[in-house]
Amino acid sequence: MRADLRRDADEIWVIDCTPEGHQPPLNSRIFQGVQQTVCIVMASRRASADKSAPAKVRFRSLPEGEREAKFAALAGIGLDDAGWVGAPSDAREPFLPAGAADWEGYPALEDLFLYNGSGVMTGRTWVIAPDAQSLKDRWKRLVEENEPAKKEALFHPHLRGGQPGDKHLGKVVEKSLRGHKHPPLAVKDDQTGGSPPIRYAFRSFDRQWLLPDARVINQPNPTLWDNYSPAQVYLTGLQAHAPSAGPALSISGLIPDLHHYKGSFGGRVFPLWRNAAATEPNISSGLIAELSLAYGREVTPEEVLAYIAAVAAHPGYVERFRKNLKQPGLRIPITADRVLFDEAAELGREVVWLHTFGERFAEGRPPGAPRVEPAADEPTIPIEGQLPASLDDMPHELEYDATARRLKIGTGYIANVSPQVWAYEVSGKRVLSQWWSYRRKDRSKPPMGDKRPPSKLSEIQPKTWLPEYTTELLNVLRVLTRLVALEPRQDDLLSRIVEGPTISADALGGAGALSDSSAELAETAESAAD
Repeated sequence: MRADLRRDADEIWVIDCTPEGHQPPLNSRIFQGVQQTVCIVMASRRASADKSAPAKVRFRSLPEGEREAKFAALAGIGLDDAGWVGAPSDAREPFLPAGAADWEGYPALEDLFLYNGSGVMTGRTWVIAPDAQSLKDRWKRLVEENEPAKKEALFHPHLRGGQPGDKHLGKVVEKSLRGHKHPPLAVKDDQTGGSPPIRYAFRSFDRQWLLPDARVINQPNPTLWDNYSPAQVYLTGLQAHAPSAGPALSISGLIPDLHHYKGSFGGRVFPLWRNAAATEPNISSGLIAELSLAYGREVTPEEVLAYIAAVAAHPGYVERFRKNLKQPGLRIPITADRVLFDEAAELGREVVWLHTFGERFAEGRPPGAPRVEPAADEPTIPIEGQLPASLDDMPHELEYDATARRLKIGTGYIANVSPQVWAYEVSGKRVLSQWWSYRRKDRSKPPMGDKRPPSKLSEIQPKTWLPEYTTELLNVLRVLTRLVALEPRQDDLLSRIVEGPTISADALGGAGALSDSSAELAETAESAAD
């Protein structure tokens, strides 16, 4: 359509009426019942038009704010005044200024994958914990309760219209999660020891534990379990909302929670593989073939995922594209330069290795959790900084001494913690503060959604500070330290990619290399809105 308009018109004017982006404040909407972005497009043609010359496209945005102010601004616009900005002249380019047009020309993240879905929605908090023993103790307390009303309150069923919904004590769930069988019994009749807890990607850089029992998880997303293996890698990011700061994507080798990326607003999960054997890529064969052709060598699915991690899993991506991200949805600039692709794929492998705490893409790297080099810069606990053993002696909130570069924890501290690590956030959620909130003595959270008090099972937790918490906190600090050190390289690489030739979404789509998942997601979002 853009090509036809450029061919048949002399001049085209485009007015963006929703500079606030998707789902703007109600009082800012031109049409108050429409939450999508709205624009006005006008095209004119003289009788003597020269169809060999493309139309001149001019663009402008109305001011952000209330709709009355927008109507006033519209009334004062002239077709030849100074408020217009030129758009590219190529036939199929978006009707946007050059920078915005470039953004629209990048493929959507979801179109690079065949499948994306939601993370695990447990529906109850007690099935997740920072340590495995708490989950075993909670299950034991549940099955030993003999009074039906108390047992139901402990289970905390999801309610619909005041009645138990998806999962409840009396429900027999036939299909178990792959690799984690449960007895063919309702929970109320089960006296076994329960499913052994597994590691779980609860939040970005926060690995916790989960009871992998389909009877206690409201919406487990069986696809994630069916395709899980020690080779699987997941990208997680927001879809209906835009990231505000920090990396635009988080990465895990563990099955992720619904809110893994930032702790709210859900998001989407993009697996690397479509089967547990890790032989069927979740990236289309068309995309692999097109990139292989462009770079003159065979490209692997792992390289594509690593490239995406290098490009978008750092704060520089969000900063560079902040204006574009007002309209939610991540886009990935795909370089046409083989050397840049190779550099990004190599750098991205390190990013994935770090996000997964050394459990993925570890080939050629030291075994175990990542460490910081040189050792003198590594976050450590000196003898005089020994942490308290009692939760009573632990603070409710962490403190940071920027001058000494110390993370203060009660009477103890961790040395060599940089200000950038202390402040590291994922879209408004400070990683260290959020991690700490699930391990301190008082772990209660403000009620959200379901206003009922949470299950008493959630109160079953360690009475002391566990050594495994200290080990994991050091792991988190070391991973963040290394990621912060990589950010300048990622920023520089992204600059060189966007300033050089890229492979457009139109070119990839024309070659059958994209999955069109974004169109399916848009339809789903529209249906949900209706």
